[in-house]
Amino acid sequence: MRVKNFFVAAICLFAIFMTGCGGSQSANKTVKIWTSGEDYKNEYYLTECRKKFPDLDIQMEYMNSSTIAAKIVEEGAKADCDIVLSDEYGYLEKCGDNLAELKDFDFSIFLDAIVPASHKYTPEVKNGGCIILNRDVLAKNNLPAPTSYQDLLDLRYKNLISMPSPASSGTGYMFLRQLTNEWGEDVAFDYFAKLSENILQYTSSGSGPVNALVQGEVAIGFGMTGQAVFEINQGVPLEIVYFAEGSPFSMYGNAILAKSYDRQEVRDVFNYLATDLCKGNNEKFFPDQIFKDFKPTIKNYPTNIHWGNMKNDTLDEKERLLKKWTFS
Repeated sequence: MRVKNFFVAAICLFAIFMTGCGGSQSANKTVKIWTSGEDYKNEYYLTECRKKFPDLDIQMEYMNSSTIAAKIVEEGAKADCDIVLSDEYGYLEKCGDNLAELKDFDFSIFLDAIVPASHKYTPEVKNGGCIILNRDVLAKNNLPAPTSYQDLLDLRYKNLISMPSPASSGTGYMFLRQLTNEWGEDVAFDYFAKLSENILQYTSSGSGPVNALVQGEVAIGFGMTGQAVFEINQGVPLEIVYFAEGSPFSMYGNAILAKSYDRQEVRDVFNYLATDLCKGNNEKFFPDQIFKDFKPTIKNYPTNIHWGNMKNDTLDEKERLLKKWTFS
């Protein structure tokens, strides 16, 4: 009887062990991605990754740029994430200690000027900004189209303007950075103090203003050229304009958390995202050149863009300016 009980106990322990091993293997089949990208872009990435890796459970969660960085810095190795997709360079720099150095990745495929010195993230998007108009909403309110940033201070545009908050959105911050460079810090902050009187809402993400324009909630939005073109090509009656200062821009990239770098399945998914799918994203949605050997074009995407002054676009400068930002 004792021998029988011993074998029963042994079998139970073995079953528990195997269940535990199975659970571990199952967990290793899950790859979690945090992204600040637009819905349509996220859908493209996720759909193609699941086709490429049908045996993996690939999960994607949207957060704005600053939230991703804050969670990674705060949670470190406990962050419920393996890959960061499409976050602004400055925020990725802030996460640096928690990101893996991508030692085996071939950075030579990208334009040299946009490759980070740390090699802890790969270029994904050159995100250009523009002013976007909904002509129907302007006409409904008997308003002319603005032709300068100063025009936007006119009180007749009150509650008809949407802008991403620089405090939470890389898209919002690039407008603040550019106008600070163009006009000087005091003049730029005085401008935004006045502009805030006409802002219906400062959105938490860069997509917010375009969404508001599509819904007809506002007539004017500070937004991403790529997203505006996507909506225009879906038949939405939006218009892209650039004021004299030109287009602000910022770089977005992809990274692997240091805690996940040893997992081959994470590296496989990342490499596919950062090469094939990044090129697909470049071709489908954001065509400003990032690869040395690939320069796509997209219907209705502006050409010969005058790029604005984005000097001093460093993490230290960003944190310093955002400490002064009190409008949203």
